Amino acid sequence: MRILVVNAGSSSLKLRVIEPDDTVAASRDLAAPSGRADEAKVAEAIRGFGEVAAVGHRIVHGGTEFSGPVVIDAHVEERLRALIDLAPLHQPKSLAALDTVNAILPGVLAVACFDTAFHTSIPPAAATYALPAEWRRRWGLRRYGFHGLSHAYASRRGAELLRRPLEGLRVVTCHLGAGASLAAVRDGRSVDTTMGFTPLEGLVMATRSGSVDPGLVLWLEEHAGVPPAELASTLEHRSGLLGLAGTADMREVLAAAGAGDATARLALDVYVHRIRAGVASMTAAMGGVDAVVFTGGVGENAPQVRGLVAEGLGFLGMEVESDANEAAPPADRDISSRDAQLRTLVVAAREDLEIARQVRSVLR
Repeated sequence: MRILVVNAGSSSLKLRVIEPDDTVAASRDLAAPSGRADEAKVAEAIRGFGEVAAVGHRIVHGGTEFSGPVVIDAHVEERLRALIDLAPLHQPKSLAALDTVNAILPGVLAVACFDTAFHTSIPPAAATYALPAEWRRRWGLRRYGFHGLSHAYASRRGAELLRRPLEGLRVVTCHLGAGASLAAVRDGRSVDTTMGFTPLEGLVMATRSGSVDPGLVLWLEEHAGVPPAELASTLEHRSGLLGLAGTADMREVLAAAGAGDATARLALDVYVHRIRAGVASMTAAMGGVDAVVFTGGVGENAPQVRGLVAEGLGFLGMEVESDANEAAPPADRDISSRDAQLRTLVVAAREDLEIARQVRSVLR
C-alpha cells in the first residue's frame, strides 16, 4: 500500500509517499514558518501525489497513554490536543498538519506515530525523577524521551547491517542533528535515553543547552532576576552550540576549530564530551554494548565528530577506520576498524520509513 508520511518540523512540512517496497514515490518540502504550511500548496502537492491508502503523521508527544501507533479518531485527536502542554513548541505544529491533511483527504485513514512511544519501554529506574510522589502523579512528571522514530529505525537498520537479529543485540543509537539524543536499545527495545520530560535534557544541541544544573536555573531567576520566559527562550533557542560558539551550525564550528579558534574548539570539546559520557551511560544501562549507530545531520555528515567520540571510548572497544569514517555517503555502512570489538555504524535517518512501517502494522 502507498503511504503518505506527514512530518511537521519546526519550520517546514515534509511530505513523502512511500511505496510498499519502501521506495519514495514522491516528496515535497513546504515552508511552515509559523507552524502551519500554506494550505493551498499542501493541497496542490498531495493531489499531485495520486492515490494513497493511508496517512502516517509524526506526532511528537504521546504521553504515557500512547505506546505505539494508533488510528486517529475523534477521541484520539482529543487526547493529542490534551497533551499540548507537554510539548507546547512541537505538538501544535503536528496537529496543524493533521487538520490540513484531513481537510484534503477526508476519507483516508490517518495514523499517529509518536516520537515518545519507543521510549515507553524504559524501566522505572530510568524513567523516574526523584521528586515527590504527589508531584509525579499530579503532573505526569517522568522522563519521556524523544526522537523515538529515528532511534527505532536506526537500531533496526544497524542490526541489518550487522546481519544479526535485534534479539540479543545491544545498540547505542546516536541521533545527532539540530536536536540530539542517545538511546540504549536492547533486544530492539529502548531501555534508556538522554532526553527527559522535555527535549532540553541530555546532550548539547544546536541551540538547546542540554542538561544544566536546575539550581543554576533557579539561581538565575532568583538572584539575577531573569524572567521565566527569558530563561525558557534562552535554554531553547540561544544556548547549545550557538551559545558556546556563536553559531548553531556544526560545519562552521568544525571549520573554526580547525582554524585555531579557541571558542569553537571549546564548543566542540563540550559537545563531544557530553556524547562520550552519554554513550558510556547508555552502555551501563544495557550491561554492555555491541554497536554504536550514528544518524541525523551531524551523525551522518561529521566524520570528525564520530572520530573524536571514538577516541574517547576506546576502553569500550570502539575504534573507527579512518578511510571508512571519512568516506562520502552512501551513509549506511560499518566504519569500524577491522579488529574493533565494538562495531561503529553510520545510518541515514529515515523517520519516513519508520512511520510507513508503523502505519502498515496498524492496518494489517
